[in-house]
Amino acid sequence: MDEQSQIEGQIARKGGDPDWWRGSVLYQIYPRSFQDSNGDGIGDLAGITRRLGHVSALGADGIWLSPFMPSPMKDFGYDISNYRDVDPIFGTLADFDALVAEAHRLGLKVVIDQVLSHTSDQHPWFVESRGSRDNPRADWYVWAEPKPDGTPPNNWLSVFGGTSWEWDSRRRQYYLHNFLTSQPDLNFHNPDVRAALLGEVRFWLDRGVDGFRLDTANFYFHDRDLQDNPPLAPELQSELMASRNQPYNWQDHLHDKNRPENLTFLRELRALLDEYSAMAVGEVGERIRGVELMAEYTAGTDKLHMCYAFDFLSGNMPAPETVRAIVERFETCAAGDGWACWAFSNHDVERHATRWTIGLPETERALRLAAGILLTLRGSVCLYQGEELGLTEADIAYEDLVDPYGINFWPEVKGRDGCRTPMAWESDRPHAGFSEVRPWLPVPAEHLARSVDRMEAEEGSLLNFYRALLAFRRRHPALVKGEMTFLEAPDGVLAFIREGSGERIYCAFNLSDRRVALDLPEGLAPSPLDGHGFAGRLTGGRLELDDHDGFIGAL
Repeated sequence: MDEQSQIEGQIARKGGDPDWWRGSVLYQIYPRSFQDSNGDGIGDLAGITRRLGHVSALGADGIWLSPFMPSPMKDFGYDISNYRDVDPIFGTLADFDALVAEAHRLGLKVVIDQVLSHTSDQHPWFVESRGSRDNPRADWYVWAEPKPDGTPPNNWLSVFGGTSWEWDSRRRQYYLHNFLTSQPDLNFHNPDVRAALLGEVRFWLDRGVDGFRLDTANFYFHDRDLQDNPPLAPELQSELMASRNQPYNWQDHLHDKNRPENLTFLRELRALLDEYSAMAVGEVGERIRGVELMAEYTAGTDKLHMCYAFDFLSGNMPAPETVRAIVERFETCAAGDGWACWAFSNHDVERHATRWTIGLPETERALRLAAGILLTLRGSVCLYQGEELGLTEADIAYEDLVDPYGINFWPEVKGRDGCRTPMAWESDRPHAGFSEVRPWLPVPAEHLARSVDRMEAEEGSLLNFYRALLAFRRRHPALVKGEMTFLEAPDGVLAFIREGSGERIYCAFNLSDRRVALDLPEGLAPSPLDGHGFAGRLTGGRLELDDHDGFIGAL
């Protein structure tokens, strides 16, 4: 990209709403699985560009692209070997520039994944660092001496199983890897490392991106003294301890992540982003103190713009009091100036179309209910590709697995392949129109009935419901940036008012398995979403909701 194009891109970004991200809806694209354009069975950037019209028609504000940079693909792009290029399986830098140009033409922002906490062991930085103890990058990664008996420096564990330390025979030291052994952790205590990473971020800002999704944003710093993590307190164990085959969840990770020093880098990053009027949304890989970290990382105007944690990304459909408690915890901790980004599904977890509908006779109502809740909560939203179609978690045979996490913990944990299968575009085309050849993961037969072409042709489909709800959200500023007040409601019902820009929107969602009736605030207008999937009925100042149904109306 030439210098003039870079300047024009910066001017275009600065000319819009600097707070465009606040209340935005980002559509997450997993590049491998969106659209194959060259017939190799793997999705690519040119394929994404071809299908951007779908995202625009849906009504999203932007796209979030999972990693597409050069990588040995041990963790499918989350092990980067070159921060400044495109992996050949996804295309070229020219393909990326064309994607950005088309997205901007359609009015879509472009947010890309930045994996800064670690690199691939094939990255030139690590190749140099492991070469000796006195080379210029010797201290760019986390190296440590063994204990006197040769064992690892402490008890830290890897998310993917086993110790998070790997012995290197050349340096005769251990290096830290919070994930795969092929993903060594960078040493953020070294200011040269932080400066280098900011340079990699600037490279993509100069190419016109509007923001970044920061992978594992709470993993940047580690405890310099390498203290052992304590065991998780009994009162916090519950769900995390339920999976006995993952000892990682038995520790309270006070020293290998969630460090207060993380704020140092977040402030340095924010200063750079502000030069470009760009934004960052951080992934907080934490289930115990996730909401509190979200608030800490987004408070004020000198750190991240927004964050998301895993509170809604696991488990069955939450109870109304759980939803309310999570949102109120964040609002209390953030003291009003932090901003959340909510998601129910993504590329790392079982799709909520499966998790939230287990045992329910009316799954379609439950999927509309989930969309209604997600798109009316205070905060921004990430939708995962296929969520708008109601794609379910695929049951992938062991011989078809490619995810190292799933292979390692099979069969108790089946990994992430089930949520990463290709998009279903056309029901009567080979592999649902994703590719003309066998894809890298199979397209489940049950996804064909939920293909985009079928859903577009059905007036009352889930896809058309999402389009109507997103259009409604855009028309009502109170749902984008407005305040939120929870209301008392019958058991099983989540009710609240969104208020701002001179308007008030009433929202009620019945998460129970029975019909309920509610007394309504005065002046409630009929739902503008009638005919699109919500069947709530107004009768003499009362609202009747069937099980797993909702209502949205103006006051």
